[in-house]
Amino acid sequence: MDSEAQHPRPAVDGGMADIGRRVRRLREERGISLSALARGAGVGKATLSGLENGIRNPTLETLWAITTELGVPLAMAFHTPAPEGSDTTSGGSRPPVVHGTAVEGTLLQVFEDAEVTYELYRLVIRAGTPQVSPAHHEGVTEHVTVFAGTLSAGPAGAPLRAGPGEHISWRSDVPHTYAALGDQDVQAGLLIRYPRR
Repeated sequence: MDSEAQHPRPAVDGGMADIGRRVRRLREERGISLSALARGAGVGKATLSGLENGIRNPTLETLWAITTELGVPLAMAFHTPAPEGSDTTSGGSRPPVVHGTAVEGTLLQVFEDAEVTYELYRLVIRAGTPQVSPAHHEGVTEHVTVFAGTLSAGPAGAPLRAGPGEHISWRSDVPHTYAALGDQDVQAGLLIRYPRR
């Protein structure tokens, strides 16, 4: 077993203390105990406590499970929304980068309206390593446009396929997969649509 398998890469580059504070605030705003959130998300209480205290680096799958249980978009755990009316596409801050087993996503923009939150990512799906993502909360959909490579993605039992210039969408409130087919990494854009709960 290699060291990356023994020690999975953290979900987000840097800022663990900030992520922990955001997760704790989201949990407390909803009146959920640490034990109840850990149980509902299917993660260890020590894992969640370590995350909230900024001393444990979660995997992307762990962050997905926690934010899904909290009923919030993933970006709420690691991204502070810009004030309304401000331009979030420019400025000096480096966009957050999230890491899964096969997927690396750079958060480009978070859009909100009265009923829906959208997250826009630039994706790289590494060849040779499939990823299974847990179900998100009800009604969440994912929309992927492939720029290079061939992608297999979608519901775990019935993934879809797309090549350069093609687009696929699915409801991601079920376990779903990402895999680059062949030996070329996939370059793609991902839009995640979260209806408000």
